[in-house]
Amino acid sequence: MNYMRRVFLAGVLLLLPLAVTAGVIGWGVTFIYGFVGPGTFVGRFLTSIGLGFSSSSLVAYLIGILVVLAAVYALGLIAILVQERLQDALDRIMRRIPLVGTLYDLIRRFVSMVDQRDVDGLKSMSPVWCFFGGSDGAAVLALLPSREPVIVEGRNYLGILVPTAPVPIGGGLIHVPEDWVRPAEIGMDQLMSIYVSMGVTTPKGLAIAPQTKALPPTKSA
Repeated sequence: MNYMRRVFLAGVLLLLPLAVTAGVIGWGVTFIYGFVGPGTFVGRFLTSIGLGFSSSSLVAYLIGILVVLAAVYALGLIAILVQERLQDALDRIMRRIPLVGTLYDLIRRFVSMVDQRDVDGLKSMSPVWCFFGGSDGAAVLALLPSREPVIVEGRNYLGILVPTAPVPIGGGLIHVPEDWVRPAEIGMDQLMSIYVSMGVTTPKGLAIAPQTKALPPTKSA
């Protein structure tokens, strides 16, 4: 009986990474479909583009997607030729819009960090550990947008971004005491993989602690 359990557990552990990966991909596809599916505003717009080529709504929708993809590809070719000028012009326009400009700036900096092209963005926003409650509190892996603290009731606070899993482009902005924050010796790619995998991925370079009484080992029959 014990041998059968070990064999079954070995099979589960073998399939677990594949199952988690498939689950995350499936969630992502469902999430995207909710925004661009045929029944959404974007989907109806894509369908309207393709209706000039086909009377079938499904075919028109697919044609609309191909037209948009072709337009994005053409825009990419233009961006390669005049990348800096085009990006600067777009940034100036978007950042002048109230509220939208702030959101655009945050997403723009995050994308630049993931792409690892914006050196200033990499320097100004970095992975950190935030110990809620002090050094013995809960440790949360977060992003530090700025190292400049703000003063709240006479005490220095830092604003941190806590991403959401498994889509780390969202999250919450929290101001915590400066002494709660410590640098995390990991890269942006590792932080992304941790949140996308919902914690299944272990940060490289961190020691794995032995099991304690808080997490007892599995009892064997």
